[in-house]
Amino acid sequence: MRFHPLLSLLLLCLLSTTAHALHIDDYPALQSLASEMADKHEFSSEQIRRTFRCVKIRPDIIEAMQRPKELLPWYDYKNIFLTEQNAERGAQFWKKHADILQRVHTQTGVAPEIIVAILGVETQYGRHAGNYPVLDALTTLTLDYPERADFFRRELVEFLLLAREIKVNPCQVKGSYAGALGLPQFMPSSYRRFAVDSNGDGKRDILTSADDTIASVAHYLRENGWEADGPIVDDVQIEGTLYFWIEKLGFRPTLPASKLASYGIFPRRRDDLDRRAALISFEGETGPFYRLGYNNFYVITRYNRNKRYALAVYELGNMIRKRIEEKS
Repeated sequence: MRFHPLLSLLLLCLLSTTAHALHIDDYPALQSLASEMADKHEFSSEQIRRTFRCVKIRPDIIEAMQRPKELLPWYDYKNIFLTEQNAERGAQFWKKHADILQRVHTQTGVAPEIIVAILGVETQYGRHAGNYPVLDALTTLTLDYPERADFFRRELVEFLLLAREIKVNPCQVKGSYAGALGLPQFMPSSYRRFAVDSNGDGKRDILTSADDTIASVAHYLRENGWEADGPIVDDVQIEGTLYFWIEKLGFRPTLPASKLASYGIFPRRRDDLDRRAALISFEGETGPFYRLGYNNFYVITRYNRNKRYALAVYELGNMIRKRIEEKS
């Protein structure tokens, strides 16, 4: 029986991208990890082998890592998140969880609209927390994504420790293609470090609990330097060409706003010119535009180290707050 050449090519592609089961003895990197888990963390060899029997290497995860939406220009990226539906759902989420949002705001100073917007961007308020087995994702990226293999190996160790701590079967936890989990899409190390028990049930549950999730996102931002009532972003007027040198300094605020004028950078805010700011460019449909990013903008980029992500969170948060104010 002969196959048409196009059909043969299609079958070859399907075979090359199909997940396949893992045998730990075939991978020295996993044998080393298993030894580390036994020596440092008191896992038995049988525990590790039993755990990894459920793992499948997933070429589709590598493909997803190579085309992240954060690489889209702003004028396309914003259309994914800054929608009327996303803002309305955010307002509904805020209304439903108003008490915990207010309590967390009082405790940490983190603005409710930022917490809600992060959940809107990350998982559409829990609707899309990911369908990839986290163990598959982290193992695949440890073995087959060399540019960040060390990072994902550390997260794989953290995930195995986390699964033991919160008493879940590591084979059954699902998340993103990068191994992020729960409503806020924390990486396992962030789960272990920043997740909190807000409702007093003895669990730090960001997989299903909105209360714990809200408090955990606020804790994450506060621990990364969030300033209560601090500005996030400001409009700016640009003149001349010297601004280029300030833009090259990156997202971290380095110069007080009072020093920016000498580089042709004029912020709209004039009430606190001693506050440090960064000049950040974005891709508009007709050319670049600029914003000043203050400390709290930088803190949002610690959650996801992408300027488009941080601006989307800020602008979606504004849309959500506007709806809340209109309905109050």
